[in-house]
Amino acid sequence: MSRSRIVCVLLALITLLVYLPVRHHEFVNYDDEVYVSKNPVVRSGLTWAGVGWAFGTWHTSNWHPLTWLSHMLDCQMFGLHAGSHHLVSASFHAINAVLLFLLLSGATHAFWRSATVAALFAWHPLRVESVAWAAERKDVLCAFFGLLALIAYVRYTRRQPKAGDRAPGVKDRRMPLDARCSSADYSLTLLFLALGLMAKPMLVTLPFVMLLLDWWPLRRLASSTARRLVLEKWPFFALAAASCVVTFLAQQRGDSVASLQQFPLGLRLENAALGYAKYLLMSLCPIHLAVIYPLRETVPWSQALAAAAAVALISWWVWRARRRRPYLLMGWLWYLGMLVPVIGLVQVGRQPMADRYTYLPTIGVAIGVVFGAVDLAAKLRLKPATLIPAAGVALAGCLIGTAHQLRFWQDSETLFRHALAVTRDNYIAHNNLGTVFMQNKDWDEAAVQFQEALEIRHHFPDAWYNLGMTRLEQERPDEAISCFQKLLQIQPGIAAAHNNLGTALLKVGRLEEASDQFQKAVDLQADDAEAHNNLGGTLMQRGRVDEAIVQFEKATALRPRYADAFFNFGIACLQKGRVTRAIDCFQKTLAIQPDYPKADYNLGMGFLRNRQADQAVNCLHKALEFQPRNVGVRNDLAWVLATYPGASLRNGAEAVELAAQADQLSGGTNPAVLSTLAAAYAEAGHFPQAIDAARRGIRLAAAREDAARVNSLKTELGCYLAGAPFRDTSLTNLP
Repeated sequence: MSRSRIVCVLLALITLLVYLPVRHHEFVNYDDEVYVSKNPVVRSGLTWAGVGWAFGTWHTSNWHPLTWLSHMLDCQMFGLHAGSHHLVSASFHAINAVLLFLLLSGATHAFWRSATVAALFAWHPLRVESVAWAAERKDVLCAFFGLLALIAYVRYTRRQPKAGDRAPGVKDRRMPLDARCSSADYSLTLLFLALGLMAKPMLVTLPFVMLLLDWWPLRRLASSTARRLVLEKWPFFALAAASCVVTFLAQQRGDSVASLQQFPLGLRLENAALGYAKYLLMSLCPIHLAVIYPLRETVPWSQALAAAAAVALISWWVWRARRRRPYLLMGWLWYLGMLVPVIGLVQVGRQPMADRYTYLPTIGVAIGVVFGAVDLAAKLRLKPATLIPAAGVALAGCLIGTAHQLRFWQDSETLFRHALAVTRDNYIAHNNLGTVFMQNKDWDEAAVQFQEALEIRHHFPDAWYNLGMTRLEQERPDEAISCFQKLLQIQPGIAAAHNNLGTALLKVGRLEEASDQFQKAVDLQADDAEAHNNLGGTLMQRGRVDEAIVQFEKATALRPRYADAFFNFGIACLQKGRVTRAIDCFQKTLAIQPDYPKADYNLGMGFLRNRQADQAVNCLHKALEFQPRNVGVRNDLAWVLATYPGASLRNGAEAVELAAQADQLSGGTNPAVLSTLAAAYAEAGHFPQAIDAARRGIRLAAAREDAARVNSLKTELGCYLAGAPFRDTSLTNLP
């Protein structure tokens, strides 16, 4: 086996070994839900509908269809086993390390220096975020195609035909063999760039990197003009420009791009200078790495000035050394240029910088450091072998740092606790840690985290929303109302906020205001099934049943497996006398959610109205199985068994048992239960007990001034005094 193959195998193997722990990691609650775990299209696997969606959507404020297809393929193969998804990303990263080695060794013919740069790239702790975070599959995928594009480009430059070259045995009018190969490599370069841009638009700077390669190490400027080399790349620049336009439109549509009013140009320039300096420091000393670095609204001018001065000084130094050490300028410009899309001049999101942004740019830093170290050793007249221990220590340190950093990515709680430990005023980390506690139903701790976030950034809409949801779960609706109202002041037009504000208002009895909020939610987001269902519920409570039915129909059409909406639809249909439709709705409810006792109960009532008594009793028995201590279900079943006009359905003994237990559960103080108990005793032939129960019910109802119940009990008591059981004809004669 050649030494090149050995290095490739070792690079890939060691990279995979250091990232092997990701097989036990979970998805995290920061974009992984959007990209994979809660994305219904992605979770469905690789389908034709999914392919169409991937190429047509601007979901997550980006257009990266290959990234979506990659996640779909993972779900097709592994389902939602997070460890397998992570291992695929680690495999891409290992391949990228090999590709970088092949690129540099082929372009520079500096074998060991190229291997060292590739190893630094593969094992550096800054790579952990791109590899261990499922949502960042786009990083390793776009790098894969980007490196393939650069390899094809180097082959293209090596194969350009020279005058007089001809393919063996081919007539002069035919294209030379090298020319044909060169043309194919050029096309491959363009294809790989296009694929990379469809994974992540970070590659818009790749044509610029090609020009840097032309200067060093390919040295094409010696045989060609700069103008010719730029014109040669016009298709690549055109492709990059198109990607920039599409990305900007997608981010504008997703409202991800901050305005100059939000973040003035001066602040952006200060953050950019700090970013360049900090990324360089993080490359040389990768400590205190975090998943999120919060965006500060002000930057100390002294820090910004010092960072800008450092960048300017390095730029001046590498420019002066460009003839003797061209790799320094090439590596520095690689670093500066590839960071341009993410350095914050166009502010997207809430972070000024991120570890993942360094995935490709810091290759330039590694080139400068490694090639510079070899030249420095030569200048100091040191033997090349003296660099081996230093390189070994650096690479070992990277491996240890990567293994250490990987531990923080095992789950969401660990990830955001670490972020809070190594950063200051990290309101985003507090918010995301709070959502972890929400998922674990630890509402008190969740509220603490959201309040911490709001103390740091009072106008942070996500924290207001999550605190409102937490207060709802804590049954503190007044505080929830305040949270959602504050959110809507900060960021109007959020459909979910209107919907949940409506829920909170409903809990405190403000029915009309709740209905108005649900209406605003459906006006803002017509495809929100939950808002339609909630609006239908309030309309039904206000007696507008026909309008409620329209909302339930929309909710069930939007979400065909929405059990609550089908249940409410059924209740509304029962109220309107549409018994057959109601039965269908309750059956669909139970098909979606079998353990839905209220649906069993109301399905039973529907069957009774439809004169399907046997099925009705079966449904009531099933409802009782799920809720054995439910007084209402027990009482209603006993009433049917005691008073149904049809003899085949009645069962006095069972009715007495059910009613007696209901009476015991209610403490003997419920007139309705005593009415049922009396009817059950009468059906069983125990008239003295029936009379006693009916009279007790009358006394309780009279004490509560419930005239209707008193009158009905007196009618029933008349039957028992006459030695006859009571028959409820309404059970078979309902509207």
